[in-house]
Amino acid sequence: MGTRLPALTRRPAAAPGRDGPGASADEIAHWLSARVRADRFRVERIPFDRLRGWSFAPDTGDLVHDSGRFFSIQGVEVETADGPVPTWRQPIIDQPEVGILGIIAKDFGGVRHYLMQAKMEPGNPNIVQLSPTVQATHSNYTGVHKGAPVAYLEYFLDPSRGRPVADVLQSEHGDWFNRKFNRNTIVLVDEEVPVAENFRWLTLDRIAALLHRDNLVNMDARTVLSCLPLPVSGASGLISVEHIEGWLAAERARRSLRVRRVPLRDTGGWVRTAHAIRRVPDRHFRVVAVAVEAGSREVAQWTQPLVEPVRLGLSAFVLRYFSGVPHLLARAGVEVGFQEIAELAPTVQCTPEHHRGRPRGPRHHFLDVVENATPSRVHYSALHSEEGGRFLNAVSRYAIVEADGAQAPSQPPPGYCWVTPGQLSALVTRGGRVNVQARTLLSALTTRAVRL
Repeated sequence: MGTRLPALTRRPAAAPGRDGPGASADEIAHWLSARVRADRFRVERIPFDRLRGWSFAPDTGDLVHDSGRFFSIQGVEVETADGPVPTWRQPIIDQPEVGILGIIAKDFGGVRHYLMQAKMEPGNPNIVQLSPTVQATHSNYTGVHKGAPVAYLEYFLDPSRGRPVADVLQSEHGDWFNRKFNRNTIVLVDEEVPVAENFRWLTLDRIAALLHRDNLVNMDARTVLSCLPLPVSGASGLISVEHIEGWLAAERARRSLRVRRVPLRDTGGWVRTAHAIRRVPDRHFRVVAVAVEAGSREVAQWTQPLVEPVRLGLSAFVLRYFSGVPHLLARAGVEVGFQEIAELAPTVQCTPEHHRGRPRGPRHHFLDVVENATPSRVHYSALHSEEGGRFLNAVSRYAIVEADGAQAPSQPPPGYCWVTPGQLSALVTRGGRVNVQARTLLSALTTRAVRL
């Protein structure tokens, strides 16, 4: 079954801003492409024995860095009473430190601008994407990599430099990260901020236009932008935010999930070859190694492991209007690496190819609703890649698709809950409630890429 989702719908016009009225989405996209040509970027797949500073621990087989910092690839065993597979083992990224994802904001002539970066990440399908002002792990900004200092870091470490517009800890991909959080923050400043090479002030309208284009705004920028508050419309949802919190707590309580660490070498069903750690048969994802050259990064050359999904993903919200108020059908998404078992997730979050031929149920039903949507019902659709510092070519189709009452009833199946965009935004500000895929789709609303 092929998808009928268009790649581009309802793009807003760009507003005049710091870059001048002629700076369109096309021009900004060209600037990003020019940054690729301006620097020396090279990403090469390599066998594991060419990794420098990385090795497989002799006792566990875990893939670790010699410094004991950055991150490691470990194994976990998962047991659950929910779903068709009761137990399995898999590799997972362990990175027990909180990074900073920060954007500097400043008003110019009454128009708010955001200082964005053209940043190279080795896993990006197009190398350079629009990123936050600062995107750094704790190991990076404390100098473990022995590279150049992280530009603009002081604005996020010194509270006197500006006023926080948003500042909250958010989870990362729970299927691939073990209990990973990053600080998502936006700081509004009054002082003059020097603009370094590879940085640029952009209005929210321009960022919104870029969110309609494939693989231009990176995951870290999207999750930070999702923390911008949606204006309060006065419209009420089917249930209150407090009821949604209670529903999520009940879902977490009723789910059965036990995750324990095991040596990577004991992850049954996975094999290690010279070039990859992969499942047999080859499904879900692989762990691979790359050698990187990047003239504009704090370190010009390095090698590292990356997680590479095998197929294109899909993350989509089903949308309905109740009494004229837009509602998104959220799901209690369980992921093995979540600290609290489940977070609010898109209606559909899966690799569609893996669901062909599976028993039909609510999840499969909503997958059909999304994939078979006519263009007039697709409010948003674009390809976006996930975090390019840990994932290689990890691309998903993101969509918001309108449904009717027969496709998505007002009383949803167990595990699903109707929420308004404003309620989802309010829950994002509380941290640990909304997963990163749902936050990507929310960023299309907070930036006004989509107006429901």
